[in-house]
Amino acid sequence: MITQVFVGVNHLLRGFKLIHRPGLRAYAYIPLAINTLLFSILIWLGAAQFGALIDALLPPWLEWLHWLLWPLFAVTMAVIVFFIFSLIANLIGAPFNGPLAKAVEYHLTGQEIQESSTTLLREAFSAIWMELNKISYFALRAIPLLLLFLIPGLNFIAPFLWFAFSAWMFALEYMDYPMGNHKISFPQQRQQLQQHRLLGLGFGGATLFATSIPFVNFFVMPSAVAGATALWVTHLKPRHETQAQPSAFQSPSDQQESSIN
Repeated sequence: MITQVFVGVNHLLRGFKLIHRPGLRAYAYIPLAINTLLFSILIWLGAAQFGALIDALLPPWLEWLHWLLWPLFAVTMAVIVFFIFSLIANLIGAPFNGPLAKAVEYHLTGQEIQESSTTLLREAFSAIWMELNKISYFALRAIPLLLLFLIPGLNFIAPFLWFAFSAWMFALEYMDYPMGNHKISFPQQRQQLQQHRLLGLGFGGATLFATSIPFVNFFVMPSAVAGATALWVTHLKPRHETQAQPSAFQSPSDQQESSIN
């Protein structure tokens, strides 16, 4: 059974490899480039304003403080980027995630996902309803878990339960992209993933851990989308839907890997 956890972890690593393949890398590189450009501009503007501020506030006899204030500014910017970059990356990269999941699935199976005939307005309402379901699902479970931190004796196991819960939520979050492309509702997604709980916990736990690693976390979101799609194709997708010829740009190693899985 523990093997299933490592299989889930391996699919995040597989996602890191997939996003660098021709035909897929644009979905990861474009939002990363936009995000990097945005932060570069903000840091440049912040540095210019900070320099003007300290020049205006510091009298000439305190100019020696520049050597202390500029490193402090650099450290502050590094902390802000570390904690905010992933959040902004998720917002900027969100429109790319659904198409990325479609492209990865086609890369692995050679099958194109049938486009929905529903109106854009109906799809928007459906997406909002699914997000509300996710929020309610998270809140109803997160609040009791957080209360465990306040109960003597039980607060010892609270961090482990919170990690497992967070890993599960990461798995649900990223599995939503490939499964959502097939119009699978959030309750159905949970039901299917619960049948492969250890796979989901392994994948979600690896994703959670990767988000805490500086610079690696820049690539976590597209890698997790690609890895979740590979997990869907190889383990969760109904078998009769996975039989197809390899896509035209699928490498021989991927063809062999898909046949093994």
